[in-house]
Amino acid sequence: MAEIILTQAEADALLAMDKHTEDDSPVLLPVGGQKFAVKLTSRDGREKFFLDLSRGRIDLRRVKFQNRARNVLRLARLDLSGRPHRNPDGEEVPAPHLHFYCEGFGDKWAKPLPKDMFPNGENELNLLEDFMRFCNIRDATAVQLHLM
Repeated sequence: MAEIILTQAEADALLAMDKHTEDDSPVLLPVGGQKFAVKLTSRDGREKFFLDLSRGRIDLRRVKFQNRARNVLRLARLDLSGRPHRNPDGEEVPAPHLHFYCEGFGDKWAKPLPKDMFPNGENELNLLEDFMRFCNIRDATAVQLHLM
């Protein structure tokens, strides 16, 4: 799969763009081993995005929320647990942490979860809502627990 390379300004514009769900289906928080991809679109319909939600099969605390553009371009990813991430400069960032697109590095950089943007650090449902707000995902239907 070919990697899409954007300037930082282009990636920042995609992240800042208002995104809307393509249908009225609820956004489900996954349970053990599940993965969901919610289809999103820009207001004018020109750009397509995805909100990816996944949970580990063995380590149920391993939860990932991700916003992609153009099918493969990872704009932002929130890792709620797991091992620390090592940035390209060698800095180690503990979980939870937020990955973000950085020109020339893709999503290889992460930073500790900004408390001002993610004030609900312990509640997964609220963190997902914070992440959707961070990614400018608008008018998404209610986030729900997935009941098996």
